Amino acid sequence: MKRMLSRLMAGAAMLGLAAVPAHSQQKINFILNWIAGGDHAPYYYAKASGMYAEAGLDVNIEQGKGSSMAAQRTGVGKNDIGLADMPPVFAAIGKGADIVAVMNIYANSPYGFYWRKSSGIRGAKDFAGKKIGNPPWDAARKMWPAFAKNVGIGEKSVTWVNVQPNAKLAALKSGSIDITTSFYNIHHIFQKQLGDDMGYVSGKAHGINPYGNSIIVNGAFLRANKKAVAAFVKVSQKAFAFCAKNADPCIKALLDANKGLQTANETTNWGLVKQLMTDETSTTKGLGYMDKERMMKSYALFEPYLDKPFDMSRHFTNEFIDTSIKMPQ
Repeated sequence: MKRMLSRLMAGAAMLGLAAVPAHSQQKINFILNWIAGGDHAPYYYAKASGMYAEAGLDVNIEQGKGSSMAAQRTGVGKNDIGLADMPPVFAAIGKGADIVAVMNIYANSPYGFYWRKSSGIRGAKDFAGKKIGNPPWDAARKMWPAFAKNVGIGEKSVTWVNVQPNAKLAALKSGSIDITTSFYNIHHIFQKQLGDDMGYVSGKAHGINPYGNSIIVNGAFLRANKKAVAAFVKVSQKAFAFCAKNADPCIKALLDANKGLQTANETTNWGLVKQLMTDETSTTKGLGYMDKERMMKSYALFEPYLDKPFDMSRHFTNEFIDTSIKMPQ
């Protein structure tokens, strides 16, 4: 009888524990900019460690297929919160998407161009007349007009070739394309594959350094769920600050949730991400803080290429940033 009573009490306790999050947690559908990698480790750590749950959030992390898709899905409310580079966000808002950026991740734009030196290309001015291969939804295509203008070559001076992300290097090595684009946080993979034959230039080197990956929220969701958005931002800030100092548990959480990834590769990826996250604003004003003047300058670079201009000041906010949490130097 005592044994049966103990079982019933234990079962009741388990049911009670299970009922708490089911009734009290806010469901968040969060879409990444791409498939999970080292740059996403803090989100997985925040989920695995219970940080999101403790803040009253039930976060579903969804794999992405490019910043443009993440911006589009978030803009129409298919996802509550997303992760995307700001240029595709500008483009999505210009098409009518309802988006507000609430936290910056990459203080520096991650985009760069890669080529083989043996192809004869010496720098960006030599891109004219060449073939650039990347996916049709790639954010680099949104940046191209401004980049080409700054370099001094025509926007239509190159031919775009549709290449899937996992085929970029093979296409470059085979010569079926002359140039490709990629995030700086996988720079080491290009170096390993191309060695001394690797050519590289960042967008930043030619004055194209808009804010990169940022956490964006569907406007309607934000207006109805400010408390949940505030909690998501603060937990994410804490997770990024923690992972910047303690990479191992964050990489472990990433690998536990995404089989097939390699510890060494994702740790290197995360190390490069920390470089992208670090600037004067993130280390002094707050991790994730968006400088208004820089945001407006970033928008101004791309305004001529948008379907419809808009008031950018209405589409980003530092309201939820805890300025006591800073990027470690």
